[in-house]
Amino acid sequence: MGLKRALRASQASEPREPERGSWGPASERVGGCAGAKPPALIYDVVVVGARCAGAATAMLLARAGHRVLMVDRGRYGTDALSTHALMRGAVVQLHRWNVLPAVIAAGTTPVRQATFFYGDESVSVPIAPRDGIEALYAPRRYVLDRLLVDAAGAAGADIVYGVRLKGLQRSRTGRVTGAVLEDESGQVHEVASRFVVGADGLRSTVARLVAAPIYREGRHATGTIYGHWTGLDVDGYGWYFVPGLSAGAIPTNGGQVCVSLSVPGPAFSRLFAHRPESAFGDLLSQVAPSLAEQVKRAGPSRLRGFSGQAGFFRQAHGPGWALVGDAGYFKDPLTAHGITDALRDAELLAGAIDAGSDEALAEYQAQRDAASLDLFETTDAIASFSWNLSDVRVLHEALARAMSREVKQLVSASVG
Repeated sequence: MGLKRALRASQASEPREPERGSWGPASERVGGCAGAKPPALIYDVVVVGARCAGAATAMLLARAGHRVLMVDRGRYGTDALSTHALMRGAVVQLHRWNVLPAVIAAGTTPVRQATFFYGDESVSVPIAPRDGIEALYAPRRYVLDRLLVDAAGAAGADIVYGVRLKGLQRSRTGRVTGAVLEDESGQVHEVASRFVVGADGLRSTVARLVAAPIYREGRHATGTIYGHWTGLDVDGYGWYFVPGLSAGAIPTNGGQVCVSLSVPGPAFSRLFAHRPESAFGDLLSQVAPSLAEQVKRAGPSRLRGFSGQAGFFRQAHGPGWALVGDAGYFKDPLTAHGITDALRDAELLAGAIDAGSDEALAEYQAQRDAASLDLFETTDAIASFSWNLSDVRVLHEALARAMSREVKQLVSASVG
């Protein structure tokens, strides 16, 4: 649906400014836009960003009966920098949302064990069938994000690509009451809404416009470079560690395996600036010799890199706005938990917006932080690369306990 068509379909008369903490039922479909000329363009929620966090949030809100507009400056069905790997919590949610069958149908390889390689030693952890799922999965982002966007559209959300957020509308009291959007032709559209959700990534425009403060930061960051190969003989997730280096082998779609290599962030440019393919092969042979041989035989692949970003917690809500996904909370990708975080927080945020009070939004942030803190701190310690192999095994045990608690909370929430 084009932006003009989506906005014409949303036209309503006599907009009013929502009162603080009292937005009313979704069926009223009113927003705030002080001084705007009628007819106003009204949604309950505008979601900025159509990747997994934004699409899941829009889907859940639309299923709950809210009128949702989701916009993204990119294109439908494109890829994104990603580790791909879903942990159990994310797969449980996709199952509960009835999106998992489509992930499987897209040819995503089932993952039934994870193996940790500490130098010459290995520890295999079977993925036990439970919580309604038989395996884990690591879909490419052009698969996962598209399926969530499609589910949001099927639930009634309006979705428009090629649109960027230019500004925010505010009431006289400063509450965010809508979005100012610019399409590819340069035309500007003012859209009133009860709520604007920033799901627009690390460098979130929504976060910048509302001046959302960062109140907790990580101390370390890793640089990661990865590619995709076919014909590799891997069994489930493979995580490889030697002092100063880490690698991953992640089966994804179409028989491909994502092979990644992580290094301390400050070393990333020095190692990969000039001959990244050669450096990738040399370093991979140090941390995972057998995997490196397979990659070499499989031939070249396009490499993509991320030079690193220290993790952070941002203020996740305010009057008329909220942040979800990397916009509000980011941790180093070394532990491959980012998508799982995004889906968990999308559900928490959608529930808070549906509850309809500022207190519910404050509880969203509190729940997000409580579920994330142990994962955040443990990941930051692993990202330091200041460990020996015994140390990192202990850190992985702590990570596993934190993920187990997360899954129990998600499962309890689904039956509560």
